[in-house]
Amino acid sequence: MRTEARGAMWTALLMLGAVTTAAVGAAAAPGGAERPPAVAGSFYPADAAELAAQVRGFLAQARAPVGGRPVAIVAPHAGYAYCGRILGEAWRQAAGQDYDLIVILGTNHRVAGLDAPIVWPDGAWRTPLGTVPVDAAAARALLAADPDCRVDPAAHATEHSLEVQLPFAQVVFPRLPILPVMVATQDPGKCERLGRALAVALRGRRPLIVASSDLSHYPAAADAGRVDRATLAAIAGLDPAALTRTIDAAMRGGARDLATCACGEAPIRAAMAAATALGATRGTVVDYANSAQAPGGDPLRVVGYGAVAFFAGPPPAPSTAPGTAPPLSAADRALLLQLARETIRRHFDGGGDLPAPECATPALAEPRGAFVTLKRDGELRGCIGHLGQDVPLCRVVREMAVAAAFQDRRFPPLSRGEFDGVTIEISALTRPRAIGSVAEIVIGRDGVIIRKGLRSAVFLPQVAVEQGWDRDTLLTQLALKAGLPGDAWREGAEFQTFQAEVFGEPERR
Repeated sequence: MRTEARGAMWTALLMLGAVTTAAVGAAAAPGGAERPPAVAGSFYPADAAELAAQVRGFLAQARAPVGGRPVAIVAPHAGYAYCGRILGEAWRQAAGQDYDLIVILGTNHRVAGLDAPIVWPDGAWRTPLGTVPVDAAAARALLAADPDCRVDPAAHATEHSLEVQLPFAQVVFPRLPILPVMVATQDPGKCERLGRALAVALRGRRPLIVASSDLSHYPAAADAGRVDRATLAAIAGLDPAALTRTIDAAMRGGARDLATCACGEAPIRAAMAAATALGATRGTVVDYANSAQAPGGDPLRVVGYGAVAFFAGPPPAPSTAPGTAPPLSAADRALLLQLARETIRRHFDGGGDLPAPECATPALAEPRGAFVTLKRDGELRGCIGHLGQDVPLCRVVREMAVAAAFQDRRFPPLSRGEFDGVTIEISALTRPRAIGSVAEIVIGRDGVIIRKGLRSAVFLPQVAVEQGWDRDTLLTQLALKAGLPGDAWREGAEFQTFQAEVFGEPERR
């Protein structure tokens, strides 16, 4: 069956709820050991019908595939209440494509003293949705190709990083076998050797490689967003050295309580090496979230989650010229304001998943940066944004609405009593561009980004107008915001400018 037809059929079945529990458990298990579920009922539902419905729901609200057939994906492995939406984003990129094996690369949270990739050699893994056979031939080939690998089924017994991927594999690819590998080493050389050995062992096969990893652990949400976006960009760049530099800089960068940038750094490195050896030339950051965005999440101590896909071939042509974006209609603007308000409301209500964005027009689906600003009685009550042009605008607005309400460290988290009196403003951004001189900055037109050393800060175009600043005052205040001396902008600083479409609700009282 052609890939296009397979994709259309899969989408139709998903939307109709026709991918049943019986179907996902239909594959027969070969002989050998069966690994039972260890975290069913804690990380994901133990009831088969509830689990299948939840996975289908995450997939149904995910972004349409962005780049053809992925060679590999990076997906998180926390509890579904926190990262299920991002898991759906990652797996949706591969749905409907033609594979014959799923290689799941996990990390080691539980067993001390391991320093090798641990291969599960045969048998099957079980979840509430049924059993999934292990491809014994692929396991033998990998063990032969990489002398670092070894077999230790006990090491897998309580590890969750591979297991939480399985229900998505069972729903999206109900009859495919798996090759589970715990990348239980922190040695980058061993990780990259494993990736290259996978490519050799799977020659002639059609594998999907899944790297299971969460991102930053335990900084405040604002720091997590900054660190995680940098880490995701480095991962998508398919450059191991750049990933090393990015993580080293983040760990030295002063983010309080940052314990790691990626708890699955080892499987990510192995997947990058394998994907490159199998022909991948580019990566795409599909989506991002952190635990503070889940109902009841603590914005002062978060874990980050990202979805990345690696593709072969040239990138698709952009839908708009560089630095431009489709104009937002009045209906687009109204939908984004409604989405921002409803997202915050659901966060208060604890009503499950945040609302799925309706990227119903090209302007809303265009990857674009945005800020969400909250004001109360005309005074700032929160403002956080994302400058990257890597996520659809509608999704950025959803994420930044929660961040502005609950994660801006200048203010206490928004209370339910304040919510009805808060006015929401959205700034949809053009792509930032470097400038050669501050003389190019036009007050009222340009937002400005300053970078000097490890320090950076940004002001939206409307800030200088609202404050009555001239250009020198704007730059002095921008330097102070970055934690620099007020005159630091005069020498050695780098600047970018951008413009914004700014729109908001009528003032609420």
